[in-house]
Amino acid sequence: MTRSAASGVVEWPGAFQLAGEAEGLALVFSQALSFWGGIDAETGEIIDHSHPGLGQNVAGKILVMPSGRGSSSSSSVLAEAIRRGTAPAGIVLERPDPILAVGAIVAEFLYDIHMPLVVCEIAEIVPGDRIAIAIGPDGGAIVSRVRENR
Repeated sequence: MTRSAASGVVEWPGAFQLAGEAEGLALVFSQALSFWGGIDAETGEIIDHSHPGLGQNVAGKILVMPSGRGSSSSSSVLAEAIRRGTAPAGIVLERPDPILAVGAIVAEFLYDIHMPLVVCEIAEIVPGDRIAIAIGPDGGAIVSRVRENR
């Protein structure tokens, strides 16, 4: 982890499940979210009544959570949300998720729309942080956080 006190930026390495660049406000959950039955692909709104994020919207945000949560149909919901522009700008996970990776890969292949999926440490990210996902010189992920004055 690299800290720059002058700029307030903190950077740390990650591993791409799907490479890309994105920036947005962090939407952070300690509980996994399923896209199948959990996200409305038309709006990006969380519709899972058992999830603490119920009613929040993932569109254009950097979704941060420990992992995805089945079903295998989550990949098709994510791909559709990416196509519609209602998906997160990027997803940061603590553990790899092959189902979400398939959805992002399908959207990239079919629609030429890129949404990065990164695996890295998430403990220091809090809701409202501005998160940037970038491709490092070695091709690995670099996740940066700027904490806005609150």
